[in-house]
Amino acid sequence: MHAELLDQTFNVRALERIDEVEARSWNALAGAEQPFLRYEFLSALEHQRCVGGDTGWQPRHLIVQDSSGRLVGAMPVYLKQHSWGEFVFDWSWAEAYREHGLSYYPKLVCAVPFTPVSGTRLLTAADVDRTAVMTLLLSAARQLAEDHGCSSLHLLFPRSDELDLASSLGWMPRSDCRFLWHNYQYESFDEFLGTMTAAKRKKVKRERQRVTEAGIRFESRKGGEVDAALWQTIYELYASTFLKRGQVPYCTRGFFEELARALPEHLLLILAMLDGRTVAVALFLEDRQSLYGRYWGCDGAYHSLHFETCYYQGIDYCIRAGLHRFEPGTQGEHKISRGFTPQATWSYHWLRDREFHGAVANFLRRETRHVDAYMTELDEHVPYREPFDPSALAIRDN
Repeated sequence: MHAELLDQTFNVRALERIDEVEARSWNALAGAEQPFLRYEFLSALEHQRCVGGDTGWQPRHLIVQDSSGRLVGAMPVYLKQHSWGEFVFDWSWAEAYREHGLSYYPKLVCAVPFTPVSGTRLLTAADVDRTAVMTLLLSAARQLAEDHGCSSLHLLFPRSDELDLASSLGWMPRSDCRFLWHNYQYESFDEFLGTMTAAKRKKVKRERQRVTEAGIRFESRKGGEVDAALWQTIYELYASTFLKRGQVPYCTRGFFEELARALPEHLLLILAMLDGRTVAVALFLEDRQSLYGRYWGCDGAYHSLHFETCYYQGIDYCIRAGLHRFEPGTQGEHKISRGFTPQATWSYHWLRDREFHGAVANFLRRETRHVDAYMTELDEHVPYREPFDPSALAIRDN
């Protein structure tokens, strides 16, 4: 069912499939900022049954068209029946609803599935009033949540101007912490290591040496350089990470293969090879400035192989490719000693029930103080020889 909202200038619709718009039109809004926002990425999730069906992720993408029918705004939106794959954890909120005899699900989420990477969530054309179109999108999302009987509406990992707008509309902010590596025009991995304290530098070198001593070597492949047999091996390694925890993998093999065909230049695989076979793999996506670590899999226990494959190989690739930063994935204080530094992430939330909205707002104010204290403490443990100035690394996701 399509929900429609007419404005004097714009027409807003909710889509059940991203295929209802042209790839070219969507990508004209998404730009080249991140591969996650591109039509090819979002459509591959739908085509390959990572979302839709009985996954608990039902697409309800909002689009804005002007009077001529041109796409001038868009917002990736999903009707959710659970909280898996979001990386902004609200399980306790759902439990509180249940204890009061209320249902927390369905809820409406604006996000890129399974992708805790900050970036644009409210896409707009360059020649329109961005604030006006963003406001229309958020208003339409709230109406869509009402229409579907949703308990709440969530904007996950947005960029800074979207945060400001959501705040002005009364949405509740929530902060968390991620870890980034920044490339200060290093000429080599050794030059990067030279900025670290002696103890941390020694630790990194020893970890890398242990992998080398085990006889493991590395190969890198772009998405278009992987054949069907290797994809089978890669997928089995990826899936094993989830299966070991008793979870179903978020993505299907078909998703990775479609993504490799559609965006081969954006998909990078680092293969760990031992005696001619692939024993581990790290899957990354990249754009013109950043590398994003997404998934990892391994067929056994190898000392320090996770750190080498997922972190050090990624850093080395960024230096060689001239990428500005590397975001290795979610959480993990262990990343700090390996050269990554903390940075805040944000999400914004609206709950339809006024009493619960107020209670969650109080909780989030307390939680934010704890997150701020945690990040201040982390700043004291970064591994660099020079005094660490967090403001020097402050990057707003514009």
